[in-house]
This record gives sequence, C-alpha cells and structure tokens, in this order.
Amino acid sequence: MTDIRGISVVDFKGVDLNLLVTLDALLDERNVTHTAERLGLTQPAVSAQLARLRRIFDDPLLIPADTGRGMIASARALALLEPLHVALKDLESVVHRRPEFDPFVDTRQFVIAASDNATSTLGMSLLERLSIVAGTGVRVAFVHGRQAEIAAQLESGEVDLLIGSERMVPPTMRARKLLDETFVMAQRKSHPRGARRLTLDMYCKLRHVLVSTSGGSFFGFVDEQLQLLGRSRDVAVSVQAFTVVPDLLRRSDYVCTMPARLAARYADWLDAFALPFDVPGFSLSAAWHPRNHADPAIAWLRSTLAEVAGQLREG
Repeated sequence: MTDIRGISVVDFKGVDLNLLVTLDALLDERNVTHTAERLGLTQPAVSAQLARLRRIFDDPLLIPADTGRGMIASARALALLEPLHVALKDLESVVHRRPEFDPFVDTRQFVIAASDNATSTLGMSLLERLSIVAGTGVRVAFVHGRQAEIAAQLESGEVDLLIGSERMVPPTMRARKLLDETFVMAQRKSHPRGARRLTLDMYCKLRHVLVSTSGGSFFGFVDEQLQLLGRSRDVAVSVQAFTVVPDLLRRSDYVCTMPARLAARYADWLDAFALPFDVPGFSLSAAWHPRNHADPAIAWLRSTLAEVAGQLREG
C-alpha cells in the first residue's frame, strides 16, 4: 500500500516494536536465556515474544540446535539480521538525537509579536545583538501583538514569541519575565515649564499626550490612578503608538507619561521626571507556546533575548 505521495506505507497493526528489539537480541545471542539476561526480561517472557515473532513472520526464525545448546537461525532470520539491526539503530537515533540550531549556519525566520514600546525597548537591542551572534540566515519579523488574538497566533505557529506586559501573556503559554518597568513624565528640552520638580498640581495643569493602543481614548491607566486621588489631567492628544510621541513632544509643549526606558532612548530630545504620585509599573515578559519549549531555534532566541534584557537591567 502507498500513500498519496507514492511512499510505501507499512501496516504495523499488531506489531509491538519492542518485539523487534527482542528479535535483534535473539539473532545476536542465539540463546533465549542469554537474551533474557541482556534485555532484563524473564526467560518465559522472551519465549513468548519469540512465539509471537514466529506468527508475525510466518517463519520459525530460530530453531533449537541439534546439540541442545543454543539455536540456529533460519534463512529468513539471517536475511533479517543486518537490515533489522540498521533499522533499530536509525530508530534509536531518531528518538534520542537532540536537534540543534546553529545561528551562523542555519536559516530561520522568527516572528515576534510585540507592542511598539516592547519593540523599541527590547526589540531594537535584540537586533543589535543578533548582528553579532547570528548569520544572515536568521531573519526577524516584528508584528503588532493584539491581546484578543495572540493565544491563537502562538498556538498556530503564526507567531513564535510574544514580548508583552503581564496582561498580554495568555495563561496557557510558557513565559519568562524580562524587565520591570516604571513610568516617567517626558517633555522636550527647553520646555517652558523648566526643569523644576513636578508637583501634582503642576502635572494636572500641563497638556498631555495619551497613548491609547485601542485608539481614540482620552482616558487611560494614569487617569484611573489620578481619579483615585480625586484629580484629573488635561489630555489634549491621543495617539496609538509610543514611538510617535518623542517627535510630537519635541515639536510642542505637550508632555507624556511613558515607560522610563523608552524615554531614556530619546534623552537627546527629552527630559524625564519622576511622577508626583504613585503609578504602578509593569513587567515585560517573553511568552511562547509549550509545544515550542524544546525547539532549539526558539530556545536560542529566548536565551538571546534574556541576555539582552539582562544587559538592559544592568545598564
């Protein structure tokens, strides 16, 4: 019988592959007792397996020697000896060989889902690192991660890795925390406010840019924290991406509350200030489907990303 590709299909119904291991040992030892000792089985168990093998091959396979010591292989058994031994060795190699990934030799395209903040903070540093530790066969595609879709994308293999906040990581995925992040207020250099320490009153009076990933909102996480204090701020502009904020701030007198590491990347343009009220920070984590936990290429990517995160934490 052949499959749709024209490749022969072997019917293993009723065949325990362990029987072939026993047959290989029997053909080598030509003695039931010795085979039993070699395989850690009882002599009756090996005798029973030999009986099953005889039925499967419709051949006696091994015949008691006239001397009463050991057994003689039949013509069919002798024909099986070499191909069976080779086949079992190949199967052992398939089962026990660990796949490897050489980033300088192998070709692999990785798809990473990340917010613009995660791409800017960790993604850019990852790409800088890959230029040193990988060859031209390694390519990376960054796509926008959406919470409603990311679990399905990781499960289907459409996305290899997620870099996101703890709220983005689906509970069914494996994850590793990379960075803890805090918020600061950023303004352009030479802003009319000057470099004075922020007060809550001052913060609330300034005109703010809000980053709303869902789009169109003028009320966000920071506004929830202010509301708990009975305060509010003046949100003048709402955008969907953090990466447009630096250029917007340097061309205006707006301010923006943004992740500290992202603000630090634009230190030539922006000054950053501690917030005058408590705002919980967040963590960035890497997440992947459990199916890919042992994939050597994705394991290498995770390890490289963790090294990059470690350098950022130290820096």
